[in-house]
Amino acid sequence: MQTAHLIYFSPTGTTRKVAEAIAQGLGAGKVIHYDVTLPGSKFETVLTDGVAIIGIPVYAGRLPELCRQRLQAITATHIPAVLVALYGNREFDDALVELRALSVANGFHVVAAGAFIGEHSFSTPTQPIAAGRPDAEDLKRAVQFGKQVATKLVGGTVDTPDMEGHVPYKDRPKLGGKAPETDDEQCILCGKCAEVCPSGSIAVDLSVTTNTENCIMCCACVKECEVQARHFSHPSIEEKRAILHKNCCKPKTPAIFI
Repeated sequence: MQTAHLIYFSPTGTTRKVAEAIAQGLGAGKVIHYDVTLPGSKFETVLTDGVAIIGIPVYAGRLPELCRQRLQAITATHIPAVLVALYGNREFDDALVELRALSVANGFHVVAAGAFIGEHSFSTPTQPIAAGRPDAEDLKRAVQFGKQVATKLVGGTVDTPDMEGHVPYKDRPKLGGKAPETDDEQCILCGKCAEVCPSGSIAVDLSVTTNTENCIMCCACVKECEVQARHFSHPSIEEKRAILHKNCCKPKTPAIFI
């Protein structure tokens, strides 16, 4: 494992953490990052050697459409790939099998996959949902997973494992019309929210404006705001947050397919 190609869409950094831990376990001598999170991050690249780790967050049980679009530009000549889906302690549903189909179509050969837990986008200090995940144990498990993949590849085994999920995929919820809001009294107009927005939906001038139709509800702007000026308090989100806080409080463990 001379080279590990880390390909990820990670608005709040959790998917990236898991991908990096897996690369550590692989023991790759060289790690190359392909961060497709932000607008303009398109890599017209054909990978011809090494191992790819392709990481995505799970939104409502699916691969985010914006993420799918940006991953399309990275193709391969049948190199091994490890798939990673990060979900908020509810379910990862069809995200892994959807990512598998996309990866195969892009020329990758899937040899392993894992569904790891990350803090849910809607999690708040008063209504936590998998808060602090991935934690130290999650990352330790990711390193071990990387070692398992290395052992599999060194042994010459390159089969694609079965993994949970269904085809056809579950319906993708329609986005648009809802987005985090800004408390103008708290906001210091630093622009951090705009810097981390994957869809480029936020503009900062004399005030902060958000294009709600393009928001993917990742809540990166909420979690990155140092003065807690961003919040997501739409009635439908408040309702979903309460349900998730109640029903998804029992910590889950990563699911590995190898």
